[in-house]
Amino acid sequence: MKKVFAKIHLWLSIPLGIVLTVVCLSGATLVFESEITRAFNPRIYRVEAPAGAQPLAPSRLVARIGEQMPDSLHLVSLELPARSDEPCMAVFRQTGRKQLSIDPYTGDVNGWAESPAFFSTMRKLHRWLLDPPAVKGEKSVGKVIVGISTLVLVLILVSGLVLWIPRSCKALRNRLKVSISNGRRRMWYDFHVSLGFYAILPLLVMALTGLTWSFGWYRTAAYALFGGAQTTVAVKEHPSQRDSSVDRKRHDGSDTRHGDRKSVERQTKNGTDTFDYAVWDEVLAQLTAHYPVYKAITLTQTEAQVRRQAAMRRADRVTFDPQSGRLGEINRYEDTPQQQRLRGWFYAFHTGSWGGVWTKLLYFLAALIGATLPLTGYYLWWKRTSNRAKTK
Repeated sequence: MKKVFAKIHLWLSIPLGIVLTVVCLSGATLVFESEITRAFNPRIYRVEAPAGAQPLAPSRLVARIGEQMPDSLHLVSLELPARSDEPCMAVFRQTGRKQLSIDPYTGDVNGWAESPAFFSTMRKLHRWLLDPPAVKGEKSVGKVIVGISTLVLVLILVSGLVLWIPRSCKALRNRLKVSISNGRRRMWYDFHVSLGFYAILPLLVMALTGLTWSFGWYRTAAYALFGGAQTTVAVKEHPSQRDSSVDRKRHDGSDTRHGDRKSVERQTKNGTDTFDYAVWDEVLAQLTAHYPVYKAITLTQTEAQVRRQAAMRRADRVTFDPQSGRLGEINRYEDTPQQQRLRGWFYAFHTGSWGGVWTKLLYFLAALIGATLPLTGYYLWWKRTSNRAKTK
């Protein structure tokens, strides 16, 4: 039986090994993208909170944005972090994935937050082999090759695990360590066998979750396997929220509802209606009363998202009246459809973000090992083939 698995392992690895090395190596570079980007751009991702200062109200922030940015930009959302040393992030309809970093205490624009060119290239290499689809969701040659290679990787890992199973305790001890003193060939063999064993579980998790982005049939099957139903919960407005939230005062010490309306109104998409961003002050006051602890609140013209923790993309969605700001329904993360939650789960388990920096480090090392496995495998296959040719 092991001979069959050996042939499966070999002949699946030979044609796709280089692709798997590229995918794993590019994936390893993306694990700490957020941390590296923030470290090299502290002006964009960090602010200094003045002693005793309070953040500006959302309407005042919008007014400050309008004073510094072109009128042609249409504000889509504003993210307000709970941490005092993090900036607010504004999203505009015309700027794609870029976000505008804003000092929450002064309203000053810090600059655009966007993925560096290096990481953008690595992402395209990892997902599409630098051949992205012309339209999002469609296929491309690169996307198909990555998908097939990832599917094959699962078979390679499973067959490799079968081949790894030792026949004795002595063999088990040998297969759990890397020897660098018994010759080059033995060293590369141990790199392939021992390190491959240690990395197999995270590599399998990365491969099985990554396939949800490659094949619709696989994604449908995975969602169906863990599917659930959606329910919503109506928010119970606290009596004090009806009156006190309107009078909430921020850094400028004034009631924002009586401020300059022109500075907090912008044209909506149809160009005829206007939205009073002072409504966001009302919404934020109610949400902070309802959620004493949160990571960030994102406001749009029709709803708010309350992110309660950084990992797993867990967020509650809250509707509100765009005229009065009164909260409507809270669609809690726990009550959202299981299929919708699976998107966050798959992403977190694919990238290693589900457990913080330590799981990210584990994924980084596993991805690096995964990138070397085809190379060490090629070397062992070449040595074996060369030795057989010499004996003939």
